[in-house]
Amino acid sequence: MRKLLPISAFTTFRTSGFARCGSVAPVGAQSAIKVSALIAGLAALGILSGCKPVGPNYTRPGNTAPEVNAAAYKETGAPSATVPPPNPNGGTWKPATPSDGMLKGKWWETYNDPQLNKLEERIASDNVTVKQAAENYLAARDQVLSARSNLYPRLGLNPGYAHYRNSSNAPNETPTTKNSYNDLLLTGAGSWEPDFWGRIRRTIEAARATAQATAADEANISLTLQAEMASDYFELRGLDSQIQLFKDTVANLEHQLDLTQKRLSGGVATDVDVAQAQTQLETVRAQLVDAGVARAQYEHAIGTIANYDLSQFSIPFSPLEGTLPQIPVGVPSQLLERRPDISAAERQAQAANAQIGIAISAYYPDITLNGTGGFESTHGGTWIQGPSALWSLGGQATELLFDAGQRHALTDQARHQYEAQADAYRGTVFQAFQDVEDSLSTLRILNDETAVERRAVDAAQHSFDLSNQRYKGGVTAYLEVITAETALLNNQRTLTDLQTRQFAASVQLIRSLGGGWDATQLPK
Repeated sequence: MRKLLPISAFTTFRTSGFARCGSVAPVGAQSAIKVSALIAGLAALGILSGCKPVGPNYTRPGNTAPEVNAAAYKETGAPSATVPPPNPNGGTWKPATPSDGMLKGKWWETYNDPQLNKLEERIASDNVTVKQAAENYLAARDQVLSARSNLYPRLGLNPGYAHYRNSSNAPNETPTTKNSYNDLLLTGAGSWEPDFWGRIRRTIEAARATAQATAADEANISLTLQAEMASDYFELRGLDSQIQLFKDTVANLEHQLDLTQKRLSGGVATDVDVAQAQTQLETVRAQLVDAGVARAQYEHAIGTIANYDLSQFSIPFSPLEGTLPQIPVGVPSQLLERRPDISAAERQAQAANAQIGIAISAYYPDITLNGTGGFESTHGGTWIQGPSALWSLGGQATELLFDAGQRHALTDQARHQYEAQADAYRGTVFQAFQDVEDSLSTLRILNDETAVERRAVDAAQHSFDLSNQRYKGGVTAYLEVITAETALLNNQRTLTDLQTRQFAASVQLIRSLGGGWDATQLPK
């Protein structure tokens, strides 16, 4: 630990043509020389205050994520994900930058759904969580301005007026002593703590990095809410598809029940056939009602995110249709610049690194420069005049010699906190790559599963058609029709659910890639 001798120096120069006792002390040439020397010293101190601040300079923590330097993600077989072509032999294309192969701006517009676009637009302007995050950023930005202000002197103005009446019977009082007089005072004061060791600059660095981390947190909150909005919206539209499927099935079962009742009247069918048809119809009707309950819950969730009055909010019925958009995934190295949570963790690491320098600066002396100047007189007519001028300049330095290891402990604490934040950054990077790989594999597997399920639906439809024809021809019992129709409905529901999950997985992939955000959007 560096130890310095305690230093305490204060030099004062004062001139006043009208002091409280009326004495006159004009400024002489010697005082002027002292002032010039002191000003030169202050200039030298100002230059010294621009030296390199103590503590380690920041470099981004290294990470060992295996995907960072890979040419492509492992799970790139999803048909809805597009990757840039590899560089040809000879390298005729320019290297990729963080903006290549990225979603731009309002990523949800890739789904070409006006209703979704309208809902997403309300998040930035109306969602209270986003507003709260924005206010947190503004507060952090103000903290930067507050920290930067410590680089400059503090100046103040102190005008004053007093009237004094001394006792005529006071000790040492003489008949010639004036015991009633005014004291008119107009002075200014200033103090400055030069940033010799960089404590203030490290504080500004920490505040700036914290503000940038807060801005990245705001972007991450917005992205999370946007993705949740899109996922809930596609879940709702998937339920609309199921509701439409149930309605079509109910209409078909009502026709089947009517046919069975007519066959019973003609003596072809039995009461068992009618009861089975009635049971199947009511079962699907119950499923239709249950889907409506789930739809209402998703509608409420969407309205809450968009900050709508739920009593006045509704989303028109619209079954899920269309194809998945092509999502550009870029190359793995770009992910470090695209995810706001990665940027937030990295900025927090810089803030923690700056705290090390702040802790180390406590080993060095605190140096403060002070000065006052103004006018003082007993009469208004001579108040603002040269002979009434007064001033003083001085400086003070203090050094702590013994603190029972407190500074050492605080410095070690700052170093450990930096290492912890650096590890948090590395963990965020690992999680980000896992999120992308999970989303890509989910899309790929869902695509394969959907293709298989389409064939299952076609087979179930063919089976139902055959069973229905056999029943109408009197070849088989109605139980065969019910079995075939149940299998068809179950497969159709599974296919609808897979299509909904594909849209939700595509949204999750966009979120994993950072949406349309990149690190260049961080405030400077």
